Amino acid sequence: MTPFWELLSPDAAAALRERSGRRSYARGQALMHSGQVPHDVLVLRSGRVKVSATTESGRDVLLAIRGPGDLVGELSALDERPRSASIVALEPVEALAIAHRYFRALLEQHPSMALALLRMLSDRLRDADAKRIQIAGYTAMGRVAFCLLELCERFGAGGQGAVDITLPLSQEELAGWAGVSLESVGRSLQTMRGLGWIETRRRAIRVLDRDALRAATT
Repeated sequence: MTPFWELLSPDAAAALRERSGRRSYARGQALMHSGQVPHDVLVLRSGRVKVSATTESGRDVLLAIRGPGDLVGELSALDERPRSASIVALEPVEALAIAHRYFRALLEQHPSMALALLRMLSDRLRDADAKRIQIAGYTAMGRVAFCLLELCERFGAGGQGAVDITLPLSQEELAGWAGVSLESVGRSLQTMRGLGWIETRRRAIRVLDRDALRAATT
């Protein structure tokens, strides 16, 4: 998905930057809390964040990862309703913060910005629908493999061979994202290590055989 910032025209980007203030967040710091009605919209300029929600049973579910150029908090700016998820920095984050009233005014003044917002929301909806369809019929290991492939594509470093996933996710977070139990993630990663598909370290995964992971999702 193309980040929101890259969809803006130069004039719209300049206007947004002029109305914004800079914010910094440390790793582990919350940018927004579930149930809160934030007063600002944030455009991430560097660093990555996780979007997660808590189920009634108390389990944390990872919903999405956002990175540089992405917009967060936009729905509350449009409907003034509380957030349904929390956003936490996975690493040091720098962001532009713009108050709701200024953000809405910019959408009216710059139709291209409103179209960029609509395209971003459409992309996110399509992506969420595609994930639900693709994961629905997978085994637990297939779901974990699917998530690892996406992490490779979006947050991987390396060439044609091994790919290092540079996002510091725990097994608990991977389980929430894949929609399986923590035990299933542990067994799946152990199997993948034994087959030579991956190597793991604390909060770090190196993918050695992407073709094998793709085969596990078919």
